[in-house]
This record gives sequence, C-alpha cells and structure tokens, in this order.
Amino acid sequence: MAQYARGSAVAVIRLRNPPVNALSLAVLQTLEDGLKKADADPSVKAVMICGENGKFSAGADIRGFSSPKRLGGALGPIVSLIESSEKPVVAAIEGVALGGGLEVALGCHYRIAHVKARMGLPEVTIGLLPGAEGTQRLPRLIGVPAALDMITTGKHIPATEALKLGLVDEIVEENTIEAAIRLANKVIGQPLGPRRLSLKPVPKVPNMEAFLDEALVKVKRQARGCLAPELCFQAVRAATQSPFAEGVRRERELFQVLLSSGQAQALQYAFFAERAVRRWATPSGASWSSAAPQPVRRAAVIGLGTMGQGIVTSLVKANIPLVALEQDLENLNKGRKAVMLLLQREAMKMEGGAQILDFHNPAHLQFTVDFDLLRDVDLVIEAVFENMALKKEIFHKLSKICKPGALLCTNTSALNIDEIASATNRPQQVIGTHFFSPAHVMRLLEIIYGRHTSPTAIATAMQLAKALKKVGVVVGNCFGFVGNRMMFPYVQQAVFLLEEGSRPEAVDQVLEDFGFKIGPFRMSDLAGLDVGWRSRKDQGLTGPSLPAGTPARQRHGQRYSPLPDLLCEQGRFGQKTARGWYLYEKAGGRTATPDPWLHNFLSQYRDTHGIQTRFIDQEEILERCLFSLINEGFAILAEGIASGPEHLDVIYINGYGWPEHRGGPMFYASTVGLPRVLAKLQKYSEAHPDVPGLRPSAFLKKLVAVGNPPLKEWMSYLSQQSSKL
Repeated sequence: MAQYARGSAVAVIRLRNPPVNALSLAVLQTLEDGLKKADADPSVKAVMICGENGKFSAGADIRGFSSPKRLGGALGPIVSLIESSEKPVVAAIEGVALGGGLEVALGCHYRIAHVKARMGLPEVTIGLLPGAEGTQRLPRLIGVPAALDMITTGKHIPATEALKLGLVDEIVEENTIEAAIRLANKVIGQPLGPRRLSLKPVPKVPNMEAFLDEALVKVKRQARGCLAPELCFQAVRAATQSPFAEGVRRERELFQVLLSSGQAQALQYAFFAERAVRRWATPSGASWSSAAPQPVRRAAVIGLGTMGQGIVTSLVKANIPLVALEQDLENLNKGRKAVMLLLQREAMKMEGGAQILDFHNPAHLQFTVDFDLLRDVDLVIEAVFENMALKKEIFHKLSKICKPGALLCTNTSALNIDEIASATNRPQQVIGTHFFSPAHVMRLLEIIYGRHTSPTAIATAMQLAKALKKVGVVVGNCFGFVGNRMMFPYVQQAVFLLEEGSRPEAVDQVLEDFGFKIGPFRMSDLAGLDVGWRSRKDQGLTGPSLPAGTPARQRHGQRYSPLPDLLCEQGRFGQKTARGWYLYEKAGGRTATPDPWLHNFLSQYRDTHGIQTRFIDQEEILERCLFSLINEGFAILAEGIASGPEHLDVIYINGYGWPEHRGGPMFYASTVGLPRVLAKLQKYSEAHPDVPGLRPSAFLKKLVAVGNPPLKEWMSYLSQQSSKL
C-alpha cells in the first residue's frame, strides 16, 4: 500500500500496489494518513509523492468501479486534501501517471517527470470520465484545447510533450526521486496560492464559445454514438463556465450518468474480454497454461500484394528480421517499392524518426525471389491470394526447404487449414494467421488451428501476435473461421434487403447509426466486389461452372442473390473501378455517392424477377443484419470453433468495426435479451423459409429454454448437450 517515510525536511509518500500501483481504497487510505501525518509533524517542511518500482500510478483499479464504496468519490477529496496542504507537495512521476494517478499529480503543487514517463486520462476508453476533479484541474493547467484533446481521446502523452504543454514543471533523465526531493527543498516557504490549480482561472481562448461549439461537433463525429467523449466534453465546458466547486459538482453528475449507462459496462466488458482471450484453450485440451512458444529470431513473408506488404511492415515495426519473397523480379520490385513507402510513413509517425525503424539494413529486411533463403527462418507467413491449389503448391515447397522446427503460417480468410497442411510433411507445424487489411494497422489476428496443429505452434502464433502489438484470438477451422463466417449472413441479409426494396445508402446508414465504422455496402466497395466474386466462382455458385438451368435466385434449394455477381459482370468492383454499390469521384476514390444508375438497375431487377418493392423500416434492417450474424455466432459456439462468446466479441470489435460501446455482438445479444433475439429470428425465418441463416440456432433456443442465463454462464450449458448439435 502507500508508505510514509521521513528523511530530512521532506516526507516521502510512496504509492505501493504492484504491478502498477493501482489506487485501491487501501492505497488511498494510506495516502490520506500520510498527508495528515506530514501536516501534523512540525519537522516536515515539504512532501514528495512517488510510486514504487519506477511507476507512479496507472490509476484506479477498473474492478473498483463496481465496489460499493466508489473509488471516484473517494479519490476527489484526497486530491483536494493534497492541494490544500500548507506544505509544498511535489509529484515525482516515473513510468506512468494515468487516470486517477495523473489526478493525484494534478493535486500536487509541483510535478517533475522522468523523460521516459507517459501521462494520460484514459477513462473515456472504458466509458467514463476523469472523476476526481481532473476535468476541472487539467484545463486550468494546460488550457482548454489541449485538455479537451487529452480527456476526450484518452491518449497517453510522453513527458517531452507534457513539458511543452506545462503539465509538468521539469523533466529529468537521472533519478527522478532525488530531483523531486531537491525541488521540494528549494520551494519550502514559497507561497502556494499560485500553485493550487483550483484557484487558477481557466486560460482564455479567443472566441471561447465558437471554439467549443466547433470542438463539440468534432467530438460527436468521432464518438459515433459513444456517450463518454461527449460527457467528457461537457465536464471540460463546465470548467470554462463555472467556478471550480460548481464544475466539480457537474463532473460528479456526469460521472454518475456514465457509470449507470450500459455503455460503461459494455466498454469494461470489452476491456476484460480482450485480456481473457489471451488464455486460449482448444477442445483437445491444449491451452495457454501448458504450451510454451518457440522463439522467432527470423521470419519470412511470401507474397507482396496488399496483405503481404502490411504483414512485412508489421514485422519490421516489431523488430523481427525477415526475408520477403515474391515469385518473380517484376512483382518483387513492385512489392519492395510499396513496402518501403509504408515503412517510411510509419517511421515518420514514430517518435525519433527513421533511426528506430532500421529497414534499409538487409540483415533486417531482405527482398528475394529465391526460396533457398528460407532455410534458416523460424516462421514463414504465406500471403498469396486465396487460391487453394497455389497455397498447397507453396506449402509443399516449404516443407522441403524449411528447417524441421519452422512454423508454417497461412494468411487465409476462409480456406481449409487441414487441406493446406496436407501438402506438407509436418501438419503439426501448420497454422492459420488471418491478418486484417490494412495489416499494419488492424489490431486483430485470427489464429486458426487445424486437426494436427501442435500446442507449441498455437503458443508461438499467440506470442507473435503480442510481439506485433495485435490481439490474437485462437479459433477452430471451418469455412470463414469466426469473423468471416459470421459476416456472410450479415452481408447476405443486406443484399436481400436491396432485392426487397431498400437501397445501399439506407442499409449502410442504419448500421453506421448503430455505430459500425462503415456499413456493409461501403465495406464491400472498399474491399473490392471481385474478391467475393472470385470466391463464389471457385465454389461453383456463379460463372462458367454453374449448371445450366439453375434458377437465378436459388442455389441448392436456398435463396441466393445474384446482385453482386451482376455488378461484377458490369466491371463494377467498388472503389478500385470508381463504381460498385456507389459511385466514386475517380478510380481509387474514397467518397461514396449514391448512384442513380444502381437505383434504376435495382428496380429493373425487381421487375424482371417479379419482386414487389416494399418500404423496409430501420428496425427490420438492423435486426435482420445483426441477428443473423449473432445467430451464426451461437452456431460457432455450439460447434466448439471458439471457446467462449468473448472471443467472438473481441474479433468483431477489433476486426470488423463493431462499435466498442456496444460490447461486441454476443454481449449485445445478452443486453437485448436472448428471448427477443429468438422471437425476431423466428418471425423473419417464417417470412423467409428458404434462408437458413435466419433459422434460430439450437444453442440459442436452449439458452432461452433454460431461462436466458448471463453471458458468462452460456458455455456451461453446452457440455450438457447431445453431440447432435
């Protein structure tokens, strides 16, 4: 806990609660006792607050928010107590000062930071706001624009930036604690009034009201329906309009609103779900607790298309030496150019510039067409396009060339891992690593084990995800794995809605209003309609291999929409051709405009197939798209493809733009209530009996039958099921 020590005239209070000195109630109690003791001791002339083990404090323990004695309420008065001390109090910030940790530092009269320390108020990311007077003190210290930026985004800033903003008084490279004690000794007896932030006026901004109105528009746009950024804004705005005490009251009110909102629970669920998926397990009994990863000292990437370029960039950023391989010199040079461009951009974004990213050194990054250079790599990621024959040919070659222990990974979004592994002499070393585009930006890495994949291989792929700063989620092998398998019925419903009378922009609008970063049709245009078309041709659903006489809107007795195929036959592939479901200003353009040609095309299509156009309301659009996706999620859980609903939610938040403040599709289903999800699916399934995606999953029915248990208990109802499921 916190610890009080006296040496010379400066009393030292240490925050102790390893590993990050989270502000538990016990730590706060000791902090309060230490302050009172220092105040009462006449030989103490100044106080210094620091953390244990080179970290100041990462703030309140997130689990504390559900405790009856709310931490937000307990911390504010202590920060005030620090500030009102008659003896100067200096904060020595090492490592991190985040959330409540930074609020404690804001109560101190002076702040000194180690050059490598980082500071921030990340409460907004878990659906809350800084609730210990931080929204009132920070704007008084660094001004409204900078405070708004920090509080509404939750970003961490380095000490160098904190110094420029005036958040800290000094930064040091040597011992921060000694420097803080020196500073404390120096300021003994100096007036503290000017150092008490609650007494400071908020620095004026020319046209404050106009500035705030503009800032609010921006915050709302970026929040996409998330409450916390907007309420953070309101709290800071209160600092500009009211005296300190009134601002604090407003902060508390807003904090309570957020605390009781479903969004804070969803965001905190997502926070813990992301940690839970690190503890992976497979039905055969392999798990994170018993499998150890192999070291990856050198890697290789095969194929330098869009995905390969992003994967190479990720590996270079993680400081893993690698070989990048293409089939011929022309493709190699094209790929190298693109990779170098990406790396230069990344180097510019990183602090300290290009010298951190050593990508010009051939020992770190080597481009080649020679497979022989893969003899000594520990891990290969194949990233050629989705063609089974091509992938098998490459894996056959790899199993001859690579050393026996090398891990062979395939970046596939849907293909069978076991079939790819069958082309090698070491199926236990083959694993799917499904990166998401753009691979150097997207956080998700779906890790797919096959029938023979070893626990060591899974552990190594998870370790790789961590090294790449990605969220690895371990899933089983089936067509589309988890993410794309749940996406198929969602996109299918979106297209069926167009057949029945909707328009792409109407469907996208409903899903973007729900909080998706991008609706299904804009997503399809971005990814390229030709990708799905190629896959459907491979599956024999369209194109030359389709048997003559197949009805246009049926495949294997199920409803099928040829709309996307018809667009592709017109050369409409999306952004890359300037037209798809929308119209774009030029090839590669980003701005989607509704296309009158398409509207006309849709009504002709409906006439041709005798479909009565009807008005489709927002509720039906939302339910048919989302509930079919959720329904597939229940089927995935029942088949043991994923080991829990959290896995599906983490995949959707990090790979598919699902709004985080709604906690992922399965969490969302639990908040809507499974009986309602089931009733709606039954209703839509009756209206569309030829659409299997709307037929409620047996597992969903079972959960409703046993009384709609909470999400964390769902999986316990599976083990008792018949193996028929």
